[in-house]
Amino acid sequence: MEKIIGLIDAPFTPMKANGDVNLEPVPAYAAMLAKNGLKGVFINGSSGEGYMLTTEERIQLAEKWVESVPEGFKVIVHVGSCCLRESAKLAAHAKEIGAWGIGAMAPPFPKIGRVEELVKYCETIAAAAPDLPFYFYHIPAFNGCFLPMLDFLKAVDGRIPNFAGIKYTFESLYEYNQCRLYKNGKFDMLHGQDETYLPSLAQGGAQGGICGTTNYNGRVQVAIGEAWAAGDLARARELQDYSQEVINVICHYRGNIVGGKRIMKLIGLDLGPNRVPWRNMTDEEEKAMKAELEAIDFFNRCNIL
Repeated sequence: MEKIIGLIDAPFTPMKANGDVNLEPVPAYAAMLAKNGLKGVFINGSSGEGYMLTTEERIQLAEKWVESVPEGFKVIVHVGSCCLRESAKLAAHAKEIGAWGIGAMAPPFPKIGRVEELVKYCETIAAAAPDLPFYFYHIPAFNGCFLPMLDFLKAVDGRIPNFAGIKYTFESLYEYNQCRLYKNGKFDMLHGQDETYLPSLAQGGAQGGICGTTNYNGRVQVAIGEAWAAGDLARARELQDYSQEVINVICHYRGNIVGGKRIMKLIGLDLGPNRVPWRNMTDEEEKAMKAELEAIDFFNRCNIL
């Protein structure tokens, strides 16, 4: 099964002032990401507020992204849901519209507490689109699914034919690497923490990742991988340090989903507000965040439209 090389973006969901989904910016959004070196998108995930969208909205977004991306640009659709039947429906739809792949995180309710429960959940979803690569999205901070991923890989191996790998968004680089080494790298381990991209490369095997800050800081994240590949460790370190500076700023403003989405407005692509119960940034917070970004020369290094 093909492994992803390069970085996949986790886009925000554009919304109108009243909170309705806004499909209009998607073509320009897709073009901007491709222009700045991204290789695809992982839509309707955590950055996209996927669990706060209706099934119909998720279907509309998937269709719009698939029709909007340039040739060769991968669209992976997050189809996870608290309702497994809805997940299967979304997976089958992703296949019908020509998405490249599908993925799902563990549901936030009910919390999954055993590896076998997680395998059954993923097995049902993957079977609804058996010709598409399926990725498990490991982000336990969002759903409390703190299960050992190496045990999970062993359990799905040979059981889910289209299981491609894991989007690994967790702090344990040791576990990440152990999963990467499993059966000589059988599964695609996509690094999911932008702040530790360089360490994952240095461990000797990461080829791809799915990132949230690449929405606005994609040029820097892509350049980390390029510098590492070129053997320029000093440059790679400087870029990773700078990436963390940007992340430090958004952490002052409720993280990537809230602060990061507002940055898109500041770089010229207004994607609207977040949905309740997210607490949207005030105008005063926006001004303060802009000043912090200017202090680290962000607007000369960020994505360009």
